[in-house]
Amino acid sequence: MKIDAHQHFWRHDPAIHTWMDDKMQGLRQDFLPEQLWPLLQAEGIDGCVAVQADSSAQENDFLLGLAQQHPWILGVVGWVDLQSDQLPSQLDQFCQHSKAVGVRHIVQDEADDRFLDGAAFRHGVSSLPARGMTFDLLIYERQLPAAIDFVRALPDVPMVLDHIAKPRIAEGQLEPWAENLKQLARSPNLSCKLSGMVTEAHWQRWQAEDFTPYFECAIEAFGPERLMVGSDWPVCGLAADYSQVQSLVKPFLQPLSPTERSAIEGGNANRFYQFKGHP
Repeated sequence: MKIDAHQHFWRHDPAIHTWMDDKMQGLRQDFLPEQLWPLLQAEGIDGCVAVQADSSAQENDFLLGLAQQHPWILGVVGWVDLQSDQLPSQLDQFCQHSKAVGVRHIVQDEADDRFLDGAAFRHGVSSLPARGMTFDLLIYERQLPAAIDFVRALPDVPMVLDHIAKPRIAEGQLEPWAENLKQLARSPNLSCKLSGMVTEAHWQRWQAEDFTPYFECAIEAFGPERLMVGSDWPVCGLAADYSQVQSLVKPFLQPLSPTERSAIEGGNANRFYQFKGHP
């Protein structure tokens, strides 16, 4: 089974999707399963993981409702307030759905680059494994030092790094991202999504070779057993179409064994998120 381990759905609402600035006009519309399914089929991909794009309980209900209607939406990574006194009840509500597989907090939007040091936040994240939940770690490159400490401090929490921590591909800057990523990858509870890279490059004039050192570093750091492929659709559409995004990773998987390629293309996501089926 091939799995797109990271994509989004939304019904566009300017009051909710405030992160879509004027450069992102193409995203200011609805993106729903009917649009994604033909793209998955064309690439021979069997299913996907829908990841939250809004930090609200309503977002959870929206994505879980779509997953209930479309069996190929294998899991939902939703949102709960990990610092709230009401976290247990929020998790009760979210976790009752079998398609609920994980939680994400948009750490990249936090003004404090050491946000991940917070005791309340760490306590909330530490409660996820008991509920069968994973944690998606969304950060910018500058937050990697805090992420290294965070992941090491919570070794029992299954985590996955979104978008390889958004290196400065447009600037051609490899360091200090590469060295920090290698340190981060030393924590065995952390996996990594090969996703979200085209939008870190020059949107209109990237070349495939721009991504080579970043792919190579991520594959070396995490190995075939802790990597998964994600499109970041529809956000990827700012810089590349769906087939282009999928084709970028293929040359880096070719030298691997069939077993290793199968793991990165779907097996690792299946193992990490432990998809259970319909709510």
